Amino acid sequence: MKIRAAELREIHLRLKERFEISSGGWDLRRILLLRMEGENGDAWSECVAGEAPNYSYETPETAWHILTAYALPAVVGREFDGPGDILSPVSWIRGHLMALATVEMGAWGLKAVEEGVSLRSLVGGIRDAVPVGVSVGLQGTDDDLLRQVEERLTAGYRKIKLKIKPGRDVEMLRKVRDRFPEAPLMADANSSYSLADAPRLVALDALDLMMIEQPLAYHDLREHALLQKRLKTPICLDESVVSPGDARLALELGSGRIINVKPGRVGGFGSSREIHDLCAARGVPVWCGGMLEAGVGRAYNLALASLPNFTIPGDISESRRYWDEDIVRPEFVMTKGMMPVPDGPGIGVEVRMDRVEALTRKYWEKRA
Repeated sequence: MKIRAAELREIHLRLKERFEISSGGWDLRRILLLRMEGENGDAWSECVAGEAPNYSYETPETAWHILTAYALPAVVGREFDGPGDILSPVSWIRGHLMALATVEMGAWGLKAVEEGVSLRSLVGGIRDAVPVGVSVGLQGTDDDLLRQVEERLTAGYRKIKLKIKPGRDVEMLRKVRDRFPEAPLMADANSSYSLADAPRLVALDALDLMMIEQPLAYHDLREHALLQKRLKTPICLDESVVSPGDARLALELGSGRIINVKPGRVGGFGSSREIHDLCAARGVPVWCGGMLEAGVGRAYNLALASLPNFTIPGDISESRRYWDEDIVRPEFVMTKGMMPVPDGPGIGVEVRMDRVEALTRKYWEKRA
């Protein structure tokens, strides 16, 4: 496959409602969209870097710099065997996995277009539809939270992820559990606790949660292992795992019993599939997390989540959960807690150029 051209855009897409986690919140998403052109078609991909360096050090500014100064100039005009080697010219770059994943995942999309197959088929997916969950951000009051949870359960979501932080945790979650005794609930702390908070976290064992996601510091697998020994509830690792090596070490240490695989966080589909296979071999379930993606990123997440060891509903919500209007056609719609995986060539959805053009705030291109 030869990369003949690349176009990068920053679009601004307003959320339907503010989304809060322990370290901040968002009303607007600044999303980088990449279009790569090959000899027999083109494909879009999406960078998931957040507006502030609170989940990762990457932001739209850092990703734009890495992509336009290094990654894209190095691949445009060159020929590659496939997605697995497209980043070989910039293998010297340390970190910046979200930026690099934009190129790597785009290469998967382009390869699927050129072969006339779906991304799901190319990546090795086996499901026509996947079960989906939803993330509910921190709310102003417990009553607001209970209303949100009821709405999401009524809509049919098969997993409800509730954001927590110190001061908004045990008592808040107990109210949700008391109201919805059979609901599939989990908690996500986004690294907002320390090992000194272990008694507080152990108290969550009484609430029959599916998992507690990333309770401790993103870089500390040792302390997660110590905490997991004290918890009956499985720890799910998110920010702690940015490579297959991290996943292998986490499993050897016993740092958690579930891994959330976000392809942007781990550098693309190649690493995602390696983590998936490693966990499958050890009987450890994985699921696909979300980063408030627009429709392009959601298409990639659905293809990945169709792999066999993605056995827990992912955070792959409907388009209308976050956006009044998505940037793809058709938009993503859930039926009875299941979302179809696109089966058309490439990513399986059409990017709405009228909408993308109207939302574009920055533009860059390079042609061979």
